[in-house]
Amino acid sequence: MRLAFMGSPDFAVPALRALHGAGHEIAAVYCQPPRPAGRGQKEQPCPVHRAALELGLLVRTPARLRKDAAEHAAFAALGLEAAVVAAYGLILPRPMLEAPRRGCLNIHASLLPRWRGAAPIQAAILAGDAESGITIMQMEEGLDTGPMLLKGTISIGPRTTTPELHDALSAMGARLVLEALDRSPPALPQPPEGATYAPKLSKADAPLDWTLPAAALDRRVRALNPWPGTVFTLTGETVRILAAEPAEGAGPPGTVLDEAALIACGEGALRLLRLQRPGRGPLPAGDFLRGFPLPPGTVLG
Repeated sequence: MRLAFMGSPDFAVPALRALHGAGHEIAAVYCQPPRPAGRGQKEQPCPVHRAALELGLLVRTPARLRKDAAEHAAFAALGLEAAVVAAYGLILPRPMLEAPRRGCLNIHASLLPRWRGAAPIQAAILAGDAESGITIMQMEEGLDTGPMLLKGTISIGPRTTTPELHDALSAMGARLVLEALDRSPPALPQPPEGATYAPKLSKADAPLDWTLPAAALDRRVRALNPWPGTVFTLTGETVRILAAEPAEGAGPPGTVLDEAALIACGEGALRLLRLQRPGRGPLPAGDFLRGFPLPPGTVLG
């Protein structure tokens, strides 16, 4: 089948490799333009760009699509049977949605209509959902509102982290999109009940609010690492919390309760397990505390 693939981050790479490996003709790969990264701020291609070059595929990196008639025409000229989209990062305008004969299929990392939007994996962990999954969706102009072709479900355990769920869903999405292209299952409209939205995350989401229950803060630590991370401040320094777990304890929120980094929350307490100072490597809490003690009674910001 003659396809275009449209994606940018690591999440999309297994799907691109699976489509190529299954023998589909990838006429073009669309992804975000290279951006400055690293200490030298040298422009770096995104993960999908690097994978596409490795596979010898044509790569296009338009900065915008919505009002670019030339890009619309170039896409239509590819003569596509379908386009597969996975975390591309740009909204597809109607002319591009309608150009492929079978339309555009999206690999979305949630059980739609729950968690439409930019951060469905993190949102599911933050909310304490018992399960997540992949929905293969026929795209339309609305945000993740199109009819559904296939679904796959995966459990979210009490210690599941975003990287773990991300990788499992990425692999599942690659399998399901192959199945959707092969079987052409009927498209079912999304039910109006149960629709929720997962907004884009930012650095403003990183500081922990110690007045929240320990269970909620534990979910934040598991959901928001590696980005935007979870942090506290003390004596003007911002410390990243890389791992933690709920524990018994009580006190004014944000107060250190013992010598082993047990922090009082609005309900219960949070045991900090892995921490990182700016410019330093991550450390287990015991090693971290030898160089940055948190005496009982200290109040964290």
